[in-house]
Amino acid sequence: MSWFPFWPLLGLLAVAALLPLAANIVAPARTRGRREADLALYHAQMAELERERTAGRLDEAAHRAATLEVQRRLLAAPAETGTASGSRSRWVLVGALIAVPALAIGLYLPAGIPEMPSATFAVRQQAAGRDEEVIGTLRARLAQLPPNSDQARDGWALLANAERSRGNLPAAADAYRRALIGKFDAELTAQLAQVLLEEDRTEEASRLLAAALPQAPRHIGLRFLTGLAEAKAGRNDGARAAWQALIADAPAEAPWRAMVERRMGELP
Repeated sequence: MSWFPFWPLLGLLAVAALLPLAANIVAPARTRGRREADLALYHAQMAELERERTAGRLDEAAHRAATLEVQRRLLAAPAETGTASGSRSRWVLVGALIAVPALAIGLYLPAGIPEMPSATFAVRQQAAGRDEEVIGTLRARLAQLPPNSDQARDGWALLANAERSRGNLPAAADAYRRALIGKFDAELTAQLAQVLLEEDRTEEASRLLAAALPQAPRHIGLRFLTGLAEAKAGRNDGARAAWQALIADAPAEAPWRAMVERRMGELP
């Protein structure tokens, strides 16, 4: 690629990327609650996942797992409201609109190589090998720590997230279990239950959730996943009861309420 067509193309991409920011500056300021923002993000992510599946870049299993993760994040979002920024924030946006492309070009000019080809399979394989080496080192260090220590629990939770992001669900589930040794944590338990559901280890997830709920009876994620486990096991009455109870306790402004109602409406 020659430099001449590269820079106009880069400029067009920069303009396209910054158009939403410019539109936000021009539009009049308005109040935007946390619930509205969470729901807007949720719908945008769901639409993107649907496009990825339609284009063939996500299979059904990966699409279900990603959808569940988006829904879990919505469930974990607080329901507080806030006010959109006023004139001060608008000037911040104006500054960002000018500074971001200028800074990007300034950083790129000394060392940028527009002709550089994409990474080869060998390079990507080397990167994967380095990741494996880092994870192996982390495992070795964790094995030397007292299993009940806070440091070990934090390390296993970090490892679980890393393995999950790589799609290694069995290793992620094992790491979450190790993070839970000696100390109950509702959020980590919900993460483990979700991984088990993604692996279709439904009955194991159901047993885990049944033991966890008495310890955190108000935890939204655990209650939602209990209904999901019931639905995946074909126990639709149990799923409906769990989600009805969750909705009954939910404030009207809860950002995840509509999603749970939709899930319940999809039950046979």
